[in-house]
Amino acid sequence: MNITAIRNEQNSQPLIQLKNINVVFAQKTALQNINLNIYPNSIITIVGPNGGGKSTLLKTLLKLQMPTSGEVIYSKNVRIGYVPQKIHLDHSLPITVERFLSLKKGIKTQEISTALEQLSISHLRKSNMQKLSGGEMQRVLLTRAILNKPNLLVLDEPTQGVDITGQAELYQLIHQTQQKLNCAVLMVSHDLHIVMADSKEVLCINQHICCAGTPDVLSNDPTFMRLWGNQLAQNVGFYTHHHNHHHTLHGDVCGCNSSAVHCQNKDK
Repeated sequence: MNITAIRNEQNSQPLIQLKNINVVFAQKTALQNINLNIYPNSIITIVGPNGGGKSTLLKTLLKLQMPTSGEVIYSKNVRIGYVPQKIHLDHSLPITVERFLSLKKGIKTQEISTALEQLSISHLRKSNMQKLSGGEMQRVLLTRAILNKPNLLVLDEPTQGVDITGQAELYQLIHQTQQKLNCAVLMVSHDLHIVMADSKEVLCINQHICCAGTPDVLSNDPTFMRLWGNQLAQNVGFYTHHHNHHHTLHGDVCGCNSSAVHCQNKDK
């Protein structure tokens, strides 16, 4: 399906286009018929169940996973900053925050200083990476992601391992960073209540794109509410995808609200 709800507000060219993306592992479908354009300054949050293909979609976009079929097209000027869920550090080889950031190719000391200051963690410069808290680690990873002044910031569950207070602070920091860099944001998140409050666009994925649109539209859309209504009512961020909507023989969702964009490909 083509996601027209992920809008091009400035009549600009997309930073990245995903066309008919399919990913299959050992005869098991991870992604099916994904079509998506990511435009400058857009803020898109991806939600969906564990194993639904969210991280696979990011890896495909980042060239960390080759699609089984389909095409990813990058604009000439796209610069991507990536914040993974977590990194694995060898505790037998201590490394400071400054040294870790300097490992990024072509980065100067002054650029590191500026980025650390922007994320308010200059005091962690000489700290041992292995001894950082969850929130501190995510701030360091975000600092690394903005060193090349990206126009697209990609984050895979950035609040993983961060306490409740730290989660709110981190989301605020991501929002401030997006405004300072004037960049697009593509983020996977389980924090549904924050997603619905702060995202410009929400994309629901369970192998295929189930529905997409603005939070206001989706929160009143019957298909989205059938999927997530209980979680929204309880203000809970961790959820399961019941996938109890119905499709026609052509794969269309029955009983759609035309204000939102829904899945148009066949279920497995």
